[in-house]
Amino acid sequence: MTKFVKNSEIQSNWYEIDAKNAVVGRLATIISKIIRGKNKNTYTPHMDHGDFVVVKNIELIKFTGKKFQNKKYYRHTGYPGGIKETTPEKLSEKKPGEALKLAVKRMLPGGVLGRKQLTKLKIYSGSEHPHSSQNPKIIDLSKLNNKNIIRN
Repeated sequence: MTKFVKNSEIQSNWYEIDAKNAVVGRLATIISKIIRGKNKNTYTPHMDHGDFVVVKNIELIKFTGKKFQNKKYYRHTGYPGGIKETTPEKLSEKKPGEALKLAVKRMLPGGVLGRKQLTKLKIYSGSEHPHSSQNPKIIDLSKLNNKNIIRN
């Protein structure tokens, strides 16, 4: 018999990740699995079981190869001929965490649930953040392999 979890029974944990020398795509996969709640036994695709993730030192994140200069992000203004493009290099000057946020956003489901889950991602420059009172569990990326994401 399948047991369904009620919203009142869901508990969200807090995790802290230091993004120093982390590769954007690999870090985004780890974050998206935690935010969606795939690291829990009670995972259900249509419910928000996810945990909060605090990422610090975002300015020290890395791209492999020459993606920092050559990768393109596109957006459209809504007007004819209004397609705009930018690179991670230009994007990091204005908004340091935007490249990671876009990578995680594209790994989440589209729609209301994905937007709600994306609010659980907190990105900060530097090593200080205002969520220390939540006592986040620290995830050490050097000891973590991608197949063994945090299990509760």
